[in-house]
Amino acid sequence: MASRLELHEELCTLLGSKYAYFQPPANVRMNYPAIRYKLSDIDKLSANNKAYRLVNGYEVTYIDKNPDSDMPKKLLEHFPMCSFDRWYAADDLNHWVFTIYY
Repeated sequence: MASRLELHEELCTLLGSKYAYFQPPANVRMNYPAIRYKLSDIDKLSANNKAYRLVNGYEVTYIDKNPDSDMPKKLLEHFPMCSFDRWYAADDLNHWVFTIYY
């Protein structure tokens, strides 16, 4: 299982900044464009009644003022185990939500 810190570094590299936040508390002021992510699942692969592989699943939200950002496509192309879940707008910001198993 790859570490969360390795995922964090990959997200920062794709974003081109250090504005990736893991489970940020409500009092943290985020800078945009940004990525907010949290652990949302642990996928367990079993054989012979034993777990032989565990993969963390993260809910990753890319947030940007630009509705035409190419970052959502970059995320989908970069991570082989990435799926797009939904889009929504809030507080004049666009939010793209993905699930990434890493």
